[in-house]
Amino acid sequence: MTLGDQPPPPAAFTRAAESLRLAGVRPEIELEDLPAPQRLAPYAAAIGASVYRDDDELAVGRLILLYDPEGQRGWEGPFRLVAYVRADMEPEITSDPLLGPVAWSWLTEALDAHQADYSAAGGTVTRAVSEGFGNKADDPVTTELELRASWSPAEEDLSGHVAAWCDLMCVAAGIPPLPPDVSALPRRRDDPESDRTK
Repeated sequence: MTLGDQPPPPAAFTRAAESLRLAGVRPEIELEDLPAPQRLAPYAAAIGASVYRDDDELAVGRLILLYDPEGQRGWEGPFRLVAYVRADMEPEITSDPLLGPVAWSWLTEALDAHQADYSAAGGTVTRAVSEGFGNKADDPVTTELELRASWSPAEEDLSGHVAAWCDLMCVAAGIPPLPPDVSALPRRRDDPESDRTK
């Protein structure tokens, strides 16, 4: 090893980070690698996703894997997943007082459906309303749901957690999740949707 070289990351982190990319995803979802935050844990990896219907982007999200061999307060283990989802919603939905608990249940039910064992889950659900003023007064009012959550996965294989996060984004975007015994059909090579640039 030469001066300035970094030691390789621990094998446990490498295996977990690789499993972020192993999950098969629905054709409405596009995944991409993202730069990971550097100050939250000694090792980190991140992916991003967008949910599309036709050419309309309905939801976006990030999933960050944090690894600290020593663990951190509140983690209950060396791994922590941090998720973010933002989706456009109709105003009447975002004004529903039950939206917060319902949106949180989308996450926990998706984790349970994919048998993604976890502990120490916590997060927030935010409703955002954007109104234009001045020279933007004619812009339509938009309403969004934002969910931020973190939890500690029980094992290194995170593919079930990625699948649950993708299901959460689809539900937030108004696309129902697939039943557990049904697989999404891949896009055909001649499908123009498969050529969408990121």
